[in-house]
Amino acid sequence: MNTITEEDIRNDLRYLQLLSQSYPTIADASTEIINLEAILNLPKPTEHFISDPHGESDAFNHVLRNASGYIRSKVEELFADTMTKREKQDLCMLIYYPEQVLELIHTKKRHNLHGFYVKTLNRLITLCREVSSKYTRSKVRKALPKEFEYVIEELLNESAGSLGDKKHLYYNQIILTIIETRRADAFITELSKLIQRLAVDRLHILGDIYDRGPGAHLIMDTLMDYHHFDMVWGNHDIDWMGAAAGNRACICNVLRMSLRYGNQATLEDGYGINLLPLATFALETYGSDPCTQFRTEHLRPTDHQDEKSERLASMMHKAITVIQFKEEARLISQHPEYRMDGRRLINRINLTDGTIDIDGHTYALRDTNFPTASADNPSLLTPEEESVMQRIGHSFLTSDRLHRHIALLLSHGSMFQVSNSNLMFHASVPLNKDGSLKEVEIFGKTYKGMELMKKVGRVVRSAFSADTKAEERQNAIDYLWYLWCGKESPLFDKDRMTTFERYFIDDTSAYTERKGYYYRYGDSTEVMDMILDDFGVTGEHRHIINGHVPVRTIKGETPIKAQGRHLVIDGGFSLAYQPKTGIAGYTLTFHSRGLELVQHYPFTTADEAIRKGIDIRSKTQIVELSQNRMYVKDTDKGVILRTKAEDLRKLLVAYRMGIIKQK
Repeated sequence: MNTITEEDIRNDLRYLQLLSQSYPTIADASTEIINLEAILNLPKPTEHFISDPHGESDAFNHVLRNASGYIRSKVEELFADTMTKREKQDLCMLIYYPEQVLELIHTKKRHNLHGFYVKTLNRLITLCREVSSKYTRSKVRKALPKEFEYVIEELLNESAGSLGDKKHLYYNQIILTIIETRRADAFITELSKLIQRLAVDRLHILGDIYDRGPGAHLIMDTLMDYHHFDMVWGNHDIDWMGAAAGNRACICNVLRMSLRYGNQATLEDGYGINLLPLATFALETYGSDPCTQFRTEHLRPTDHQDEKSERLASMMHKAITVIQFKEEARLISQHPEYRMDGRRLINRINLTDGTIDIDGHTYALRDTNFPTASADNPSLLTPEEESVMQRIGHSFLTSDRLHRHIALLLSHGSMFQVSNSNLMFHASVPLNKDGSLKEVEIFGKTYKGMELMKKVGRVVRSAFSADTKAEERQNAIDYLWYLWCGKESPLFDKDRMTTFERYFIDDTSAYTERKGYYYRYGDSTEVMDMILDDFGVTGEHRHIINGHVPVRTIKGETPIKAQGRHLVIDGGFSLAYQPKTGIAGYTLTFHSRGLELVQHYPFTTADEAIRKGIDIRSKTQIVELSQNRMYVKDTDKGVILRTKAEDLRKLLVAYRMGIIKQK
């Protein structure tokens, strides 16, 4: 440690005087230095990375509860020789779903409930002691449930196996009294939740919480109460943010996606969006239209409804899809800087012969019924369509739960995140053909790399800021739609989104979406290193982690690219992707021993998992395994703590020199 001089003190005097208000004496400063040095030498806590959950709330919550298999691995490690395979499986399921499993146990009226409680409490305490070992007592204490705070702290800080006879009796008597007072169920429940809480210190979500699956609002509810997480926005998240801000094209797209996958419950039950105006309009306008291409894509057998409901959903689906193409055409015409005039496809329809011209190719339309499109101005909304949009738009603007969730996306989210030498973003960093960073124009100025991501983030936030000038705010709200599907959007990065073509054209060659150059260079160590340098990411083992494009494991694709520098962890949480990927998603865990990639297999429902005692099957692949264990001092937090300790040492010298007086 370098010697601290009087000059060092004088240079930082103003800051040290402020610091002295929190640590007013030599004893206070010394105690905090001791505390910081102790924390720096604790093992690095576990980080958990999840990408593209797409509304699959059951699978998402299960992966959170089991920490991508981390809890199961700890159970295997601690009880390898003392529990059967079935007992370990039952213990894990109890930890994941304590209330439901205990209810099942009581329903079955199992014998020797007292013996079950004694064994289970001892096992849970042993496991909780293990997962809490990476934290200070102070941090663990803050996580303890208030009702059992004192009791749990006593049990965690005493090891029954190494106690003397008197202390051993004390330990056992606590457990027996918990059972005797009929608090065992409540205690097991809180202890299980504490294990879940301590198993993962920090959660990183790499975007696309919304769309396809039925429970995006439930995932957001879970995150509202989650202890420590951050996220990067995905294009589907931005689409919902745009809808909440009043962007009509985004509202239409959100409705269309929900109707396509039968997720009206998210809209109506989750966010209170009134779909009656759309249903009434659809019945009146498309009542005699078979709407064949607009039938709901049911991903689960239980999702099917009666034929009358299915028929109404298909009419609503077509109605909002046509309105979406009109709203998109309006936005494109208002913003020539988007350079998307070729995507005003509804204006290119030849209503007379039922064809459309796209990029010099003429295609026959499989559906030629456009009763609300006028020959003079096909993209103009009819009065009835305008009424629908006004009424539904009002629902989005006034949904309290939706806006609480959007506020969470804004407070915990960003375009990119850097944590412990890991650069995270959802989709891409736009690149040129030669692999260099691409200049992207936003509101008349160009940006690239990290500066582009920062600018986009500022634009997103300005769409929700009351301090932004009205015109600038409206431009920002409009830009949210561009981020959803624009060619140079770092959240999309394809030349087009062929939604229209997939609905109305049989020729599959029209569906081609050419990816940006980032995806072509994904396996290049040189390009990945260049991006990491631009974002200021340092460290011997640094990585880019993103999602967005499902890894088709079934076709031999791998999520590990560029010699481990680039990790793509969208493996198909969404049921819609699983036939293409062959799995049900990837997650990452980063703990003190290294970085592990977890490949998950399909999950049905939480109820079935509880009833049958079935965990998500998963396969772990080591990405990096360190010979030396990582400690807090090796992390970003360690840098902050070391800096604080050094400042406190300066404060100590200032006290001892009399430059600053103790209080």
